[in-house]
Amino acid sequence: MREGCIAPGRERVGLTLSSGVSLEVDAAMIAAGRKSNTARLNLAAAGLTAGERGLIAVNACFQTQVKHIYAAGDVIGPPALASTSMEQARHAMRHAFGDLSVSQIAPILPTGVYTIPEIGMIGETEEQLKAKGVPYVAGRAPYDRNARGKIIGDSNGMLKLLFYRDDWKLLGVHAIGEQATELVHIGLIGMLSNGTARLFDQACFNIPTLGQLYKQAAFDALRQA
Repeated sequence: MREGCIAPGRERVGLTLSSGVSLEVDAAMIAAGRKSNTARLNLAAAGLTAGERGLIAVNACFQTQVKHIYAAGDVIGPPALASTSMEQARHAMRHAFGDLSVSQIAPILPTGVYTIPEIGMIGETEEQLKAKGVPYVAGRAPYDRNARGKIIGDSNGMLKLLFYRDDWKLLGVHAIGEQATELVHIGLIGMLSNGTARLFDQACFNIPTLGQLYKQAAFDALRQA
């Protein structure tokens, strides 16, 4: 975590980290979060008010405080991705048009960062589990020990699975590397179906595929039992 940033000139930037490490870099990117662009919508005319960072509050059906007005996507806050926004809007419109048979939106949503390397994530992080006092086991599988990972030449990628120590239920999935945003979908289905490490232990994945990383990561976790 960054504690200090000094940029005396245009050449170099000095960073001080919370760990006590000091770095001198070419550039520093500061992620300050996003603010919803709702200021121009004249929400007051519709009887609505925006909260912190311009966000609009909604209920489980995506209704605002004015029940016949719905909101979805970036204006209601994280995860603010195209995939989740589309799913929220689909559920909102079904509810608006009286299709009450549709189930609620999934409680677990994937997030992705489409950089190089890609990053994909679902569920809890190690930091969150530690803060909650949840006993867990982390299983890791690096790309360079996977046949497809070797074929595509990604020697730095990794899949990490977090399991509840008592019953081995899958609590979190984290992937970094090529196709990471695709890879996490296997874990998404596993979490939605209350899957455990035993599920991936039993499953047979095609070789060579990145999907086999789930079996490797589950093995790594179960070895720690």
